[in-house]
Amino acid sequence: MARPKKAPAKPGRKPAAKTPAKAKAKTVAAVPAIVTAALKVQDKALAALAAQESKVTVAKKAAEVAKTKAKGAKATAATKKAKLTAAVKFKAEQEKLQALKVAVKVAKVAVKAAEVEAKAAVVLAQAKDTVAAFKNKLVAKAEADLAKAAEKFESAWRAKRAKADSAKVKKQEAKEEKKAQAAAKKLKAKAKAVGSEEKATKSAGKRGRPAKAKATKATKATKATKVAKAAKPAGTGKRGRPAKVKTEKAAKPAGTGKRGRPAKAKAAPAPVSAPAVSSEA
Repeated sequence: MARPKKAPAKPGRKPAAKTPAKAKAKTVAAVPAIVTAALKVQDKALAALAAQESKVTVAKKAAEVAKTKAKGAKATAATKKAKLTAAVKFKAEQEKLQALKVAVKVAKVAVKAAEVEAKAAVVLAQAKDTVAAFKNKLVAKAEADLAKAAEKFESAWRAKRAKADSAKVKKQEAKEEKKAQAAAKKLKAKAKAVGSEEKATKSAGKRGRPAKAKATKATKATKATKVAKAAKPAGTGKRGRPAKVKTEKAAKPAGTGKRGRPAKAKAAPAPVSAPAVSSEA
């Protein structure tokens, strides 16, 4: 029977190359020192036991040979003594062998104990690592909680401080505004007084009818001058409309009018004297 032909591969697509499986690296755990020391003692005990077993085997064969010779027809006192000696040696070697067997058992128990102790040390180290990791976790959590608490406290403190500062600013603003208003009021009064004096000065320097001014210290002298000018006869003053003078005020003697500088009184003409008659006539 003919084998079926394989279907040809599709053009333009190469088959994926097989990558060799990576060999897993075997990690050899480090043997603790206590286990290493116990293993050395065990190996030494096993070697001594193996050597003693060989000695026991040799002593056993020697005892059997001596026993066979002592049972023969040609047995002598020497062969009997050799039999006893070989038997005693075999017994001594057996006792040593038993002691070494006990030592090997003790060594094996010591190895197991060392292994358990090493495992306990590993567990203890792992527990310490777990505790240290938990401690670090708590420290990190405490730092995060502290940051949150500090941020919350800072925002609350800033809001409270901003409120208190705002109240202080308003109080200081009212105080400064009050001071500014008082200073502005004084400056306005001063400016008003200066303006009034300036207007009075300008009015006194102009020709014609002066403008009415408020009764201030600067205008009182001007009023007194007007009264004095009103006492002069018509046509003797300056150009312009003469001031109206009341008859009653003009009839008053000098010094009885309004306060201020009195008008100057004209001097009366001196009387003409008659010519003197000489005594010789």
